[in-house]
Order: sequence, then C-alpha cells, then structure tokens
Amino acid sequence: MKSWAHFEWAHTWWRNAVDDSARERILAAAEELFAESGFDATPTSRIAERAGVPKGLVHYYFRRKADLLAALVLRLPDGTVDQKRVVVVGDIAESLRRLVAALDARLNASPLLSHLLWREADTHSAVRDALHERYRAVATQIRNVILAAGGAAVAAKDVDSAAALVALAVSYRHSVARLAVEDDRMDQELTFVAEALRQPEAE
Repeated sequence: MKSWAHFEWAHTWWRNAVDDSARERILAAAEELFAESGFDATPTSRIAERAGVPKGLVHYYFRRKADLLAALVLRLPDGTVDQKRVVVVGDIAESLRRLVAALDARLNASPLLSHLLWREADTHSAVRDALHERYRAVATQIRNVILAAGGAAVAAKDVDSAAALVALAVSYRHSVARLAVEDDRMDQELTFVAEALRQPEAE
C-alpha cells in the first residue's frame, strides 16, 4: 500500500505538469497572436481562447499583458556559440562566417518570436533592453573570435570597432530575416572586415 507522502508527491507532480503545460500553451498562443496582430491589438481573451484555457488562468500566470511579452523574451534561443567550433586560426573571415552561420541557425529555430520582439522593441522597454543585451553579447563573441583567429596578425586597436560593426550587421540581418532579403552581402562584409584588421606589413 502506497504511503500518504507518495500520494502527495504524485499529486504535486501531476499538478506541476498540468501547470507547465497550461503556461506553455498560453505563451505559444501569445507568441502567435502578437506576431499576427501586434501586442496592443491582441486582448488576453483571444490568447486564452487560442490556448484553450479560461481567461482567468492567463492572469493567474501573467498579472499584466506586458508580463507575457517579458516571458517571451526569455524564450529567445540562447545566442552563445562555442568558440572552439567556429574559430579557424589564421583565417578571420572564415571564423566570422562560421560564427554568423551559427547565430543564424539559432535565429532560425524561432523566426516568429524573433520577428515579434524586433517589432515590439520600439514601444516596450523590457524587449528593447533584452535585445540590447543580446547585441552586446554578440559583439563580445565576435571580438573573441577575431582575436582567437587573428592572433598577433590583428590590428588590436581596431578589434572593438570591427566587432561592433559586425554585430550591428548581424542584428540588422536578424531584424529583417522574415522579409527574405535577397541581396545578402554578409560574406563580402566579413571579408572586408577581416582584411581591414590585418596588421600592415613592417617595412
């Protein structure tokens, strides 16, 4: 015969599983509807309807509608890339190409969410702050990859500027990803940056 403690554990586990499922359905519905109609034009009643939950449950998990947006920010795929997998020592351009490809792959895991957050950044400070933080993290990764790939051949005084420029290009690329820009010059831009970073030959 099972003990009362075991029954309580099983009940708590089941309740948490149901709670997690409902919360995830609410977030998934919010992501879809915000992307379709915009944050301001989407009432919580529509979110509840699409998630298949009572409206009160939306407010139970997310006191304000803005809290839904803040929770969606946390669902962005982690933008950290393992440096060892992208660095080709002696080849800055190829290292940057590999890094950008890895960052693009992270974006492609959730294009709808990325598009939504870029669009809402203008009017919601929590989203804007999260995207700024993401930009800074990407710029730091780019800087580290440049230094690891270029070594002593890199013009160190220009690394921070180069990292910032590439990070801006990546951010722009991701902000318009759903528009399917055909004239993608990222490869040329990375080659240009890599060439500009080379130390001038000693005379």
